Amino acid sequence: MQLFLDILREVYGVNHIAYEDITQYQLEDCLDLDPEIISGATDRIIDGNYPCRLVAYDGVDRLLSRLHAFGPIRLVTARPYLGPIRQWISNILPPEEYQVDITATGSYDAKVEVLKAHNINCFVEDRLETCFLLERHHITPVVYAQPWNRRPHPFIEVSNWNQLESLISWSIEGKQERHAKGLNQGKGAGT
Repeated sequence: MQLFLDILREVYGVNHIAYEDITQYQLEDCLDLDPEIISGATDRIIDGNYPCRLVAYDGVDRLLSRLHAFGPIRLVTARPYLGPIRQWISNILPPEEYQVDITATGSYDAKVEVLKAHNINCFVEDRLETCFLLERHHITPVVYAQPWNRRPHPFIEVSNWNQLESLISWSIEGKQERHAKGLNQGKGAGT
């Protein structure tokens, strides 16, 4: 959502909204802004049409690089197309060195089908409604804490990529294996 705030500031001249003000996933429910501004800013994010840079969280490059040693990284996004996400991940993990499979589902609900098709049974997600959906389909959600998902929930939660990395047990015995403490195998991340 930092990108959303950057677009508000740089494109629309809106400077009074803070990250902590985004307390709902549906932005119209928590921000006192013209709905056309909200729609315009989110459309720019989805289309990849923004002057601001999508910045990676601290530790994401190290964790994804480390996970890649065990096989391709799979990202699943509810965005309708890959453009901006593919560019963002290629800045973190150069495509000539890393295999990253990204699926754009176009909807939150469609993530389940993609994860099941790839035998992913643990997934990092910041939208609580999607976490509950994943759980109903026997996929263990890990909530990436954000101001908009601060309601009570029963899931494992992380606030940064370093915490996520600490959930994973790393071992080498003949071949490399990894498993998450309290989590099932299968790796995936949402956007």
